[in-house]
Amino acid sequence: MHHIPDSVLQALLAEDIPYGDLTTRSLEIGEKTGHIAFSARDRMVACCTEEAVRLLEMLGARAWLLVPSGRTVAAGTPLLEGEGRAEAILAGWKVAQTLVEWTSGVATAVRAIIDAARTVDPAAIVACTRKAVPGTRALSAKAICVAGATMHRCGLSDTILLFPEHRVFGGEDALKRQVTELRRRNPERSIVVEVKSIEDALIARDCGANVLQLEKFPPLEVARLTNLLTNSEGPQPVIAAAGGVTAANAADYAHAGAQVLVTSSPYTARPADVQVTITQA
Repeated sequence: MHHIPDSVLQALLAEDIPYGDLTTRSLEIGEKTGHIAFSARDRMVACCTEEAVRLLEMLGARAWLLVPSGRTVAAGTPLLEGEGRAEAILAGWKVAQTLVEWTSGVATAVRAIIDAARTVDPAAIVACTRKAVPGTRALSAKAICVAGATMHRCGLSDTILLFPEHRVFGGEDALKRQVTELRRRNPERSIVVEVKSIEDALIARDCGANVLQLEKFPPLEVARLTNLLTNSEGPQPVIAAAGGVTAANAADYAHAGAQVLVTSSPYTARPADVQVTITQA
């Protein structure tokens, strides 16, 4: 279970209703009892339905989950419902709807990349980067994981990833020396090296890199490198394709031999469309 802390949800509520709901208060309808229902307008991978339920509960309503995160649903499928005072229903309405729509859009986009890659390689892994919208990393991580992908890295403390930008501070033969030093100081860790050429990929492999992250390699270049590695002696690092990976080209990268597809594209996906119906109970 991917847990989103209550503090994150409380921040969402505080952002939208810092001093209460002026319209509901002015109409003096807050004491009435209402019912709220969420349903999918289109096929989608549901996400953060649990958090939507908790948002309504935080405001004092009763709510119940109908579809858990990670499940693919058809258009018209009920997702969750709630009942309570109108002031609670109306205060939680848009916060919960936006949360489900945005995270479900990310999850749906992630699942599309996975499905495309696995038509070619059933073992293909999709990994999403940390380049989420600032402030949304916890929610983005949930959308990624419930859709069946993994986080490429959760932060700089998470994994060792040697970028070319590190190597500008390494002097002559920086690639070879820095990979060797990273291996010496972190013997229990995998060493990931981002490269922009086949030549650098081969040097990193020979120095003991566990993963070669191919930055913006077209599929044909990925295939060329994987053929070189397969037909040469020495260790066989994991090949990760990064930069520009989408559902439209995921199958091409998987066919070229990339075992991991590293992408940020789901973060800019169109939100899913969730219908909300509010009635007086």
